[in-house]
Amino acid sequence: MDHLTLSAADMFAPTEAFVLTWAELDTRRPPQLHTQDFFELVWVQNGTVRLHHENGRRDLSEGDLVFIAPDQPHGLQGRGDAAIVVSLAITPDVVRAIGHRHDDLTGTAFWTGSPLPHVVHRDIRQLADLNQAALKLERSPRQKLYLEAFLLPLLIALDRPPDGISPDAPNWLIAACTAAQAPETFRQGAAGFVAACGKAHPHVSRTMGKFTKQTPSEYVNTQRMAYAARRLTGTSDTIAEIADDCGLPNLSHFHKTFLDAFGETPQRYRKARQRDLIQPRG
Repeated sequence: MDHLTLSAADMFAPTEAFVLTWAELDTRRPPQLHTQDFFELVWVQNGTVRLHHENGRRDLSEGDLVFIAPDQPHGLQGRGDAAIVVSLAITPDVVRAIGHRHDDLTGTAFWTGSPLPHVVHRDIRQLADLNQAALKLERSPRQKLYLEAFLLPLLIALDRPPDGISPDAPNWLIAACTAAQAPETFRQGAAGFVAACGKAHPHVSRTMGKFTKQTPSEYVNTQRMAYAARRLTGTSDTIAEIADDCGLPNLSHFHKTFLDAFGETPQRYRKARQRDLIQPRG
């Protein structure tokens, strides 16, 4: 297909940071792919949509989100009746500024570095929340502040490789490593992590070794101790309470695990770093 090029100069008024559009797609195949010099977030609100790109095509269903960066040729086609999408066109400076401020977004959304648009899925509840946020955005001034208020919660909620996890790791492993940062998962130890993977323990262990150089137990303990450190400096909870919340009610074991992670006992760590910001004393 030949490429049609769309320009931000034609899309946005001088003071606009975004343009939000609801549309029912034509069921005919796009006559050509198009590129653009701005960013665009598209999601399927209803029906089935076919995304055409340079490497072929991909069928999308309700709840699929497509992050389209400049110079990624693409086209959209409805598949059946009432294929409805929402399109959020975004001026380039907004996305580049967010990426510059938050380098941990690398590898997801608009920052994959791939020549193809990035696709993620939201479940029914997440899609309903997204649509409500879009309705609020539609009623807002088309300014950067309101656009960022919409984008940042969405970006935070996306699965992306946690620190130390290669972007090349399988999606199931990335999702499990993300889940392991939450107490409800790491409290259960390696068993909770393996359950989040949905794979057999030996396969999880081999894959973890390949992509993280850690065992499931080592990774879970890293998350437990990071959580414990935050609790030690940010709360007045007792060490016993924190240990229990980490899933390590044996205080001797908790102390040893914390010492291995930080080179200090929990008591020394807390004393050296905890400050009373509410009622500071000289």
